[in-house]
Amino acid sequence: MICRDEMSLACDLAEVYHIYDYKTLPLSSVAAFFMGLRPDSRCKMLLSGDKVTLDTLLAAMIYDKLAWLQWAKTKDGARGVNIPETVVSKLLGDSESKIRGFTSIEEFEKARQELIGGET
Repeated sequence: MICRDEMSLACDLAEVYHIYDYKTLPLSSVAAFFMGLRPDSRCKMLLSGDKVTLDTLLAAMIYDKLAWLQWAKTKDGARGVNIPETVVSKLLGDSESKIRGFTSIEEFEKARQELIGGET
């Protein structure tokens, strides 16, 4: 962890254990302190690749479901248009959805032909 982001390690050790100069400690002690850090600490989130904490993600999921339920009771919801954007996708940085809808069979067949090429 020292090689990846020394500043995050120093901040986490200072915040949690009040260790302001970890370099004076034996490496085995620093490793033990590191293993005791919470999963939402800077170091652990960096190593796991998480962008947000689990609490934040769960709160965003709850918000998204409530927003969808509210939208479903509107005229747009009855027609299936203007679906609200999700907070979770913005937090996680998901790219555009690969799901595509069609309003007619002809539109579907045209898109299908573009994908597979040729005629069936």
